[in-house]
Amino acid sequence: METVSQRLPEPSGAGQASFEDRTYRKVILRILPVLLLCYMAAYLDRVNIGFAKLDMLNDLQFSNTIYALGASMFFWGYFLFEVPSNLLLHRFGARMWIARIMLTWAIVSMAVAFTVPLAKFFHIESETMFYVLRFLLGICEAGFFPGVILYLNYWFPTRRQSRVLSGFLMAMPISLTLGGVISGWLMTRMQGVQGMACWQWLLIIEGIPSVIMAFVVLAFMANNVDSAKWLSPEEKAMLKANLETDSKGKASNLREVFFNGRVWLLVLILLTFNTGFYGLAFWMPSIIKSAGISNPLDIGLLTAIPYGIAVIAMTLNARHSNKTGERRLHAAIPAIIGGIGLILSAYFANNVVLSIIFLSVSASGVLSLMPIYWTLPGTVLSGVAAAAGIGMINAIGNLSGFTGSMITAMAENLTGNINNGTYVLGACLFVSAGLILSIPKAMLGNHKVDTAVPAGQLSQA
Repeated sequence: METVSQRLPEPSGAGQASFEDRTYRKVILRILPVLLLCYMAAYLDRVNIGFAKLDMLNDLQFSNTIYALGASMFFWGYFLFEVPSNLLLHRFGARMWIARIMLTWAIVSMAVAFTVPLAKFFHIESETMFYVLRFLLGICEAGFFPGVILYLNYWFPTRRQSRVLSGFLMAMPISLTLGGVISGWLMTRMQGVQGMACWQWLLIIEGIPSVIMAFVVLAFMANNVDSAKWLSPEEKAMLKANLETDSKGKASNLREVFFNGRVWLLVLILLTFNTGFYGLAFWMPSIIKSAGISNPLDIGLLTAIPYGIAVIAMTLNARHSNKTGERRLHAAIPAIIGGIGLILSAYFANNVVLSIIFLSVSASGVLSLMPIYWTLPGTVLSGVAAAAGIGMINAIGNLSGFTGSMITAMAENLTGNINNGTYVLGACLFVSAGLILSIPKAMLGNHKVDTAVPAGQLSQA
């Protein structure tokens, strides 16, 4: 049977390399802006609960324990429906499925603003309604992030993924940076408007971008190389040939996913470093507040600083990893730096300047390892195995949202100081670094790209 690579014309040296680079740049400029905006909207919806918490707890008469459990319920819904969602995306196509995800999670996220009226309507307690809505939010969003990782595997071979992933994952610190400022402003200015609390307006307004992006996805996203009308037959043939070559030797059936030691190692790495990250993301506004800052807008502006610096660090780390072809140290060293920064931010919690400096160090470390890490599943899995495996890795790894938030809440309840839990979160990042260093060299290979898309072009995308 003739393969794609057999039908593709023979390369012609520098000319073929130039054609390949132009094609990948075309793909990046077409799909990355949409994915970037989608993830920005997603992350805005995911972490705005941390800002809403500043006033919501008093209005609803919730304790920190109720908040922490409600915040973590999201991840249980996410965990249970992650793999099924990714398999459905693989079967029915990314365009319709990602649009469905964005629309439903936006509706549920905004519904959290009406926790009390909904509780009265269904004749249940307010905290029970809060748990239910957070759980439903996890179900609705399940499959988005691993779906995007899978989607990028439909377009890019492993050797080209780290810089593309860094471009996509920029949405995380950017949305946290902008989200901190916007959330702080809304919490300051919207109190009492139309008889609603500021935290209600926060959840409603920040859900709107996800609704808009659902329709943008329907209008602009192609499911795969074959369905991209904006590619020429020659461009499609080259892209498919590269993917065909890249998939050789990878696990491609479901059984290989669940009995593959390398997959479970990736699960443990994600579980440990995400515990540190989500604890940081959910509780950073509270950590800054404990340093003596009380105005929500000031908290939002200060929250923006660590994530703004992290954008630069993540880009530089991904660029250097792509240039050298090295993966392990480019992930392990940032994990160590993230752990040190997190612990020192807690130790100097009473000093606003030092606390922000070390939170910036921590955010830079944790976010810098993410695009490197997410190239690794593609070195092991392909096809339906990639759909299930990436979903499983992300599903179990995201239980760290539960562990990270609960560790911090328990520390505050036991010691009266929210910052004591941060020491445990920092230790989790050290464990993650050790697991990364244990990755077999054969699994990493050499993914150096000599003819990569220039960083400036990717950043613009």
